[in-house]
Parts: sequence; C-alpha cells; structure tokens
Amino acid sequence: MMNFDECMDFINSFSKSGKPVSDLSRAENLMKIIGNPEKKLKFVHVAGTNGKGSTVEYISNALIYSDYKTGQFTSPFVLHYTDRIRINGREIDEKSLCEIAGYVKSQISGNEYSQFEITMAIAMLWYVRENCDIVVLECGIGGLLDCTNVIPPPLVSVITSISLDHTAILGDTVEKIAQQKAGIIKENSAVVLSMDNKHNVKYLVEKTAMEKNAEFITPDNHDCKYYDKTFIYKNEQYKINMLGFHQFMNAVTAIEACEYLRKKGFEISDDNIKKSIETTYVRARIQYIDGNPPVIVDGGHNPDGIKQLFNTLACIDKYIYAVMGMVDSKDYPDCVRDIARCSKVMFTVDGFAPNAVSAEKLAKISRKSGTHSGVYHSLDEAVIKAKDYALLNNGIVVICGSLYLASEYLNNYYNQD
Repeated sequence: MMNFDECMDFINSFSKSGKPVSDLSRAENLMKIIGNPEKKLKFVHVAGTNGKGSTVEYISNALIYSDYKTGQFTSPFVLHYTDRIRINGREIDEKSLCEIAGYVKSQISGNEYSQFEITMAIAMLWYVRENCDIVVLECGIGGLLDCTNVIPPPLVSVITSISLDHTAILGDTVEKIAQQKAGIIKENSAVVLSMDNKHNVKYLVEKTAMEKNAEFITPDNHDCKYYDKTFIYKNEQYKINMLGFHQFMNAVTAIEACEYLRKKGFEISDDNIKKSIETTYVRARIQYIDGNPPVIVDGGHNPDGIKQLFNTLACIDKYIYAVMGMVDSKDYPDCVRDIARCSKVMFTVDGFAPNAVSAEKLAKISRKSGTHSGVYHSLDEAVIKAKDYALLNNGIVVICGSLYLASEYLNNYYNQD
C-alpha cells in the first residue's frame, strides 16, 4: 500500500482540471473502470456560483442530526486535501485514502484525468465502502460538464446564487453560466433554486426543469422575514449562526431541499433543520474569530462574493483593517474597490499564490478609492501590522480576497476543528 506522501504524489501528478472537455465521457470512463460506485449511492447535487459550500453544510447537518450516514463532497479544500471528502463531518482517514488511491492507480493508465476527477473517484469508492445513506455532492465548476454530473438522477438538485465567475470556461454572461449550472437537472427529478437569483436566471432554470419533466421549487420571498441573526420562513422562526444576509438565502434554500427529501422518505424533523441552521459554520465564509482584536476570514473571490462580504462589513460599527490579496484570474479591480470603501486602512499582499496580483497593483486601486494602503509581500507581515492598528483603534481585521489567502491564514494562525 502507498504511504500518504506517495498517495499525494499520485493525486498531484494529475493537472487540476485536465484538458478541456466537451462531454462527460472522460469522467464516465473513469467511473466505469473503478466499478461505477456512483450508481450505488443516493445524492443531493449542489451547483451555483456562490453559496454552494454553506448550503451543502446546512443540508448535510440536517441529515446527520436525523441519524443518516451522510457523505459530503466539497471543493476546493480549505485547510488540507482531505477536508473535501467527509462522512458526517469526519474527513477521510489517511489509511482509507491511501488504500483507495492505490486501487484507482492500479486500474487506470496514463494521466489524462483531472485531479478533481481522481478525487471524486476516491470519494465515491469511500462512500460506498462506508455504506453512506446519502451523499451531498458539490459541483466543481459549472454543472453540465462538471465531472460530478456523471451521477444518476439525484434525489434533488440544488442551484444556489448564480453570478459571473470562471467566465473563460462557463461563458461571459449570467445566462450562459446559468445554462451550465442548470445542466445538473435530470429527467423526472426536482430542482430547488435559490430565491436571490435574477428573473432571467429563474426563467432559464425553470424552462430547463420543464424540458426535463423535473419539479421546479423556489422559495417565495413573501414567506420570509429576516432580523439580523434570526429569520422567519413559512411562519417558523430560525436562528442562524453564520454572518451575512446571503446566509439567510442559503438556509432557506436548504430548508426547501430538506422538505423535498422528506417526500422521498427521509425523516428530517423541523427541529433538526433548525438545529443545523443554528449550529452550522463553514471555514472561510465570513468566518468570525473572536479575539483581541477580532478577525473575519473570508475566501470570497468574485464580485458577488465580495459584495456579500461588503454588505456584512458595512453593518459593523468598528474601524476595519483589511488584509487583501487576489489572483489575476478574478475581476480584482471591482473587488478591491468594494472592500476599500468600507476599510480604514487596506494592507495589500501577494506571494500567497503563483498568480497573485502584485500588492502594488492592488494598493494603487485602493488608494484611488481614497483608502490608505500599505504594500506587503508576506501575509505574516501584513497581519501583524493590521492587528497592531486594530488593537490601537478598537478595530477588526478582515482577511479577504482569495481562498488561498484565507487558507494560509487559517492554517498558520488559527485552526479550529
């Protein structure tokens, strides 16, 4: 059997996304070679631009609290590779990972697959080995051509907020991206669409559902009232643990998904849904870390994700000292301008990823927005300076702009299990 280092060398020998694909044949071939484990499982399939990770956790935890053995597949990882493959919140253990990766290695030849496809193959085999009752499966990029779409018709598909991201792959309009996300809707199934999508997205997803003879479900905003850390939906009151108005939207989407799972025979009580929403937190999703000074860590990296962070920060009655870094594949100018608008000082940083935008370039954008900025080439130096300022002025530090940056901070400064 491979040891852990050999296992990770094998996984990392594949490129992150492999060669571009025009259909699912490559992923289907991989699944066939390893015995089609996906055909032995039941799924909730989750796609969207923002909100996927949180929605996966809300649904998963409601199922876990209801005593269902629940597989959770998310991407990308936040702290380390294994945190993307879990059962009931427990990461795949090294022994299982090495055994299963060794089996996959013995069955394939060549390296035409993507690292994401190999990861999915390992996860599916583990979920079958562990006899999962259900798997809550998050798409990687898009939906229609995402390798997770090789699964049989899920119990329910879920589509969260859709906006512009990965435009080089998915298309340069929200409509084109929505078409890709709607590709997870299967014949004679059901789809839940988050209510914070625009009318053109709703129309497109609903039209796709009709064509597939799939039930279309979307929450009615007339049934909702939101008050800071609580909300009312369909006359039921819920407390919510995670920060941000958008989390209320994600929670309501999850409630509808859980209610549909009940129709499919899953016994999920109202109390367990409420407990999930009240206790769920996701690392690097406007994650609040109490301390002196307090810190917020957020991995949002597209304009819509940054806007959600901005809306939350705008409600905080403290000086904000932002440590911000971004990669050049994202629409970074608008993102930097948004965070600069609500920051007392911005500390721009690079060096955390090969394609990080230079700290000087980010600082220039921030200064044009009227915000004083300091340039740093290591996260460590930027964080020390930001915390010094925050301590002197009773402020709060915000680490944001990239999941890579958030991951580096959480791994090096704060690791909560």
